[in-house]
Amino acid sequence: MTMLLGYANKARCTGPEFDESGVSRSDVSARSSRYVCYSDLQYLWNARELDEMGFPYATGGITDDGELYGSVVEYPVLIGVLVWLGSLFVRTDAGFLAASALLFAPFGLLTAWWLGRLSRWRALWWALGPPLVLYSFHNWDLAAVVCSVGAIYAVHRYRATGLRRPALLAAVLLGIGAACKLYPAMFALPLALYVLTGGAAGARDAAGARDAADGRVAAVARDSEVRRGRFDIGGAFGVLGTALGTFVLVNLPFAVIGFEGWAASFRFQLRRSVDLTTNSVWYWGLRPLMAEDRFEALVGVLSPLLVLTSFALACTVGMRHWSRGGAFPWVAVSAAMLCGFLLLHKVHSPQFALWLLPFLVLVPVRTGWVIAYLLADAAMGIGFFRWMYLINTDQPFAVYESFAAQAVMIGVWGRAALLVGLFVAFLGASGFRFPGSSPPRAAADRDPRPAFAE
Repeated sequence: MTMLLGYANKARCTGPEFDESGVSRSDVSARSSRYVCYSDLQYLWNARELDEMGFPYATGGITDDGELYGSVVEYPVLIGVLVWLGSLFVRTDAGFLAASALLFAPFGLLTAWWLGRLSRWRALWWALGPPLVLYSFHNWDLAAVVCSVGAIYAVHRYRATGLRRPALLAAVLLGIGAACKLYPAMFALPLALYVLTGGAAGARDAAGARDAADGRVAAVARDSEVRRGRFDIGGAFGVLGTALGTFVLVNLPFAVIGFEGWAASFRFQLRRSVDLTTNSVWYWGLRPLMAEDRFEALVGVLSPLLVLTSFALACTVGMRHWSRGGAFPWVAVSAAMLCGFLLLHKVHSPQFALWLLPFLVLVPVRTGWVIAYLLADAAMGIGFFRWMYLINTDQPFAVYESFAAQAVMIGVWGRAALLVGLFVAFLGASGFRFPGSSPPRAAADRDPRPAFAE
């Protein structure tokens, strides 16, 4: 239902008449911002001339001015393939939107089903949340989202002998997800740490060692001995290597067929400037304080440095949780890492809410956090396009003159504050259990308990 509403909203921007290239007429640019029905799918049809698109990345490249040409799109290779498939049998941007919606609807449904299996009724935050209406067909993010959720499902619902097999399957899914949108790659690190420390079985063994020892000192010594013995270094490197190898294998054919076209998509993103459309705290907080060239150079250094720092902090807190007797909380750590990325990256597009929403389902943070984030995101997702409409039609648009500008400020700074809070809240919820799940067990592990601490 929510995805049908999302498609109906985006379709309002298409037609009813089209030019010779299949682009909607009737001032579609003004309509898309006025009625909040803008879609990157529709925009790309004209911007990348998809009516004449050949096999993705086989031809073309990027100019010195940063303009893409040929059969290149500014996304990783699997999104390029999905764009190409969606454009094969249609002749207008409306047809491309419909074809793309048909391609991506199963990803949204499969994500909902997996979330339901993992978290039961909390999955309604995904299924009924405003982000699915606003962003299902705003961009191509559902392809990466389903891979991320599928990786978590593989680890915590897949019944197999031992932890390695489901973890390697999850790593393959993360590598595929990174070939759609790069962000799932970050989750390979906490997954590797989960495997390294033995998963839920490692936590049980350490807890048992503490219970069996006489005295506090003996318990700590026995616990350390058990934990050192359970380090699965080969499994951890296997997860990282599998994720990286999958990403390389998916990208390799495109790099061979057309290296310049393949590399152009990465160069485009690296060269993207931090402007009004990026919706990041960098633009609103730092840009007014310095000249543009200094600003771009500073953000180019600070942003990745602080993102990596947030990753290290999340993993460190996760290891502290493990050292106190719990399993390494790889899902909670992944959620916190994503918060750090969304807060500190130079781009924070509206549809990135789809990346975070599954973690609001999976990690049982308080309901107030979820509602506050959805409200702040809606303020951003709706207010931004209404604000663009006021700017482009020469109407009053200053913060003290329009509610749309005020909504944007609420969206930018409200989301930023909530991401900081959620970073802490996710890590504070490290000991949660997935309902009805059980850990993958080794042949010698006969523990009958059906649930496990994540």
